Amino acid sequence: MFSKILIANRGEIALRIIRACREMGIRTVAVYSEADRDSLHVRFADEAICIGQPQSSSSYLNIPAIISAAEITDVEAIHPGYGFLAENPHFAEICESCKINFIGPTPENIKLMGDKMAARISMYKAGLPIIPGGATVVKSKEEALKTAKRIGYPVIIKAAAGGGGKGMRICHNDITLLSNLMVAQQEAEVNFGNPNVYIEKYIEKSRHIEIQILADKHGHIIHLGERDCSIQRRHQKLLEESPSPVIDIKLRKRLGEMAVRGAKTVNYISAGTIEFLLDEENNFYFMEMNTRIQVEHPVTEMVTGIDLIKEQIRVAAGEKLHLQQDDVRIEGAAIECRINAEDFENNFLPCPGKIERLNLPGGPGVRVDTHIYPGYEISPYYDSLLAKVITHGNNRQEAIRIMRRALAEFEISPIKTTVSFHLKLLNNPLFIQGKVSTYFVQDMLKEENLE
Repeated sequence: MFSKILIANRGEIALRIIRACREMGIRTVAVYSEADRDSLHVRFADEAICIGQPQSSSSYLNIPAIISAAEITDVEAIHPGYGFLAENPHFAEICESCKINFIGPTPENIKLMGDKMAARISMYKAGLPIIPGGATVVKSKEEALKTAKRIGYPVIIKAAAGGGGKGMRICHNDITLLSNLMVAQQEAEVNFGNPNVYIEKYIEKSRHIEIQILADKHGHIIHLGERDCSIQRRHQKLLEESPSPVIDIKLRKRLGEMAVRGAKTVNYISAGTIEFLLDEENNFYFMEMNTRIQVEHPVTEMVTGIDLIKEQIRVAAGEKLHLQQDDVRIEGAAIECRINAEDFENNFLPCPGKIERLNLPGGPGVRVDTHIYPGYEISPYYDSLLAKVITHGNNRQEAIRIMRRALAEFEISPIKTTVSFHLKLLNNPLFIQGKVSTYFVQDMLKEENLE
């Protein structure tokens, strides 16, 4: 096992990793930007090194500075968390060349599954159902029109190297397809340094279902059930839950088997997530793979009792998974609400500033992953995520009731947050019944003239 790990991240995920390491007897090194000098991950790590100015490009994306910090502190491994460099194959390769263990998949895994078109082809060959669409990236307007005509409108344009909703456009006819094509390509170039896009059939009223997997370096892969991530705004997840209210034991088994098969096909290692779209008839289609720990990993931990961060670290150290598929049990239900520093009544406008008053929820069935404290200064340089509130109950209805109670206890001022949005969502009759899709939030906000 490693004796010292550097965490190449910030915020709640950096603190989450530090806590797991401490329980495992592993020393930690935090890296931080000048804006994060007073952050909790800096305070609670065994060592801390400033790696640059507040801008991400000068700090958390600064590979030479991170590698230098790792070499100076003589760490054996780097955990990238999520975001920033977590899915950067070049960073993983540099770690490898410097004899530093990258706590994540191989550079080849990241490169292959990060190319959405290559991933589609690989999963299709593995026997996973894929969404109808073009077999290659779009090379011309004529090719785009031809693909759309073959699969039928509506279609969606997607960035081949992208994610997080960037470079994505839904089109309902030839006119919107041609007008959105160049916009999507430009957005893909700006965000991912790659203008390539491809076209898929757009599945309306779909649900976003993802399967959590764990894979060791000895060819053993298991899945830990599903998370339903259908509550989104502009392709950004807001609330996740496990298990999904629409998936039964038979479908869960089939989805899990497909995810494991896909991971085995690419010789995957570490924690990862295979994402599917589920239509109204419960047909499912491979969408993409995230080659990292997910923001929403706690809901899986709550229903399985398995610490995914610790498993990631053990796998990276070469240990065999101590779990068999039959050992995985889904107990009860869990929900996660992402609490962002945003004014949801004002188009989710970011609200940086200083937290003067704070009360975090607690009590039975409540977990809060956060890095904030009274006096903490919310920086405008990074993601607006303040906390993840996760609740667990014997069933979905109990988990919802506990979440309502927990959010009612969540007090923060003078910063505006999405707590009130989540309370509105949790009291929506359709959400309570589990009758949602990826456009549920958009429709809900339109009804209230908030979108």
